[in-house]
Amino acid sequence: MNIQVHNKVSDFSTYRAARVKSLFNAENGCNFDLEIEADLSGDWQIGVVVGPSGSGKTSIGKVIFGENLIHDYTQGWEPNKPIVDCIAPAGDFNEVTGSLAGVGLGDVPSWLRPFHVLSNGEQFRAGLARILCEKPRKVVVDEFTSVVDRQIARIGSLAFAKSWRRGNPGGQVVLLTPHYDVLDWIQPDWIIDTKTGHFERGCLRRRPPMELEILKTDSRYWRYFKPHYYLNLPMPPASEYFVGIVDGELACHLAVSPFFTAPGYRGTRLVTMPEWQGAGVGLRFLNWCAQYHLEGRGRCGRKLPTYFHTSHPQLVGALRRSPLWVQVSAHLYGDNKAKSTLSIRRNRKASTLSGVSTGYGGHFRAVQGFKYIGKQS
Repeated sequence: MNIQVHNKVSDFSTYRAARVKSLFNAENGCNFDLEIEADLSGDWQIGVVVGPSGSGKTSIGKVIFGENLIHDYTQGWEPNKPIVDCIAPAGDFNEVTGSLAGVGLGDVPSWLRPFHVLSNGEQFRAGLARILCEKPRKVVVDEFTSVVDRQIARIGSLAFAKSWRRGNPGGQVVLLTPHYDVLDWIQPDWIIDTKTGHFERGCLRRRPPMELEILKTDSRYWRYFKPHYYLNLPMPPASEYFVGIVDGELACHLAVSPFFTAPGYRGTRLVTMPEWQGAGVGLRFLNWCAQYHLEGRGRCGRKLPTYFHTSHPQLVGALRRSPLWVQVSAHLYGDNKAKSTLSIRRNRKASTLSGVSTGYGGHFRAVQGFKYIGKQS
């Protein structure tokens, strides 16, 4: 395929335009010409056009699929609705939340906010989630990663590429970006570099490694993770705490406490920082902590399994798919407060506390429980 871009505008002859031409020996500023030979035949899912601003990326995108398929992820959002209502309104709820988490926007409170109040990084990921849910057969995404910091850009690119290949196997997307640092994270099927005029296809790229360092600590780091936790609960009693660090930055958090109703441990307060969501770091971290306790390296050296409960759709799906975990419970409706209410009232009679009139439970979250079994021989 011979990609030709010939953009022409009027050649101005005003005083200032003439003076600029004279000073800088520029004959005109009205023409832009670019020709690149690119083989876009055959099967492919993700292509990237990369190069500096003004080098013809958008024009190439229009040539490949047509001008009407240029997608602007910042447009089409209703200002008075949360993003979870704006993405595929007639679609499946689990697919919407799964797409949000799949591109790294697993920060549940952000799902309940309108698009215009989100940060640049959150808007970027929300836009990608909407594309994943719409499942277009052909689409061009302009200004990909242009307005987000480089950490969000790299991990967001990785998350989107994985979700696109898994969720839309017959679709083709062309990403237009000025940033070369995302190429190894996207691992595209082909690349057009408008700076050099070079076309590359089928060249394997190695994704940069992410070294996860895990530390056993106390609750002092929870304050950094709490804004990204979707429940407002007191810290669990008798807990040990673990944090995951990637590239010197806090990435993950988990509290592990004795599970008093079963012989085992209970993992809770699992949080992955937004800039690391979608890269698989959180599940690696959770698996490590669970294996740590299964091997008897936890409290009192007991070799006991870890139980983990969550209502997060994406995490539920990941744990179901993992051979290291088995599902042990599923409460798909609210619990009755009656038992805990009576228990709390009995305890009140023997204490100085007052004002307790309700119990735990009674929520409407679809909580599902899993048990870590590790690798089976």
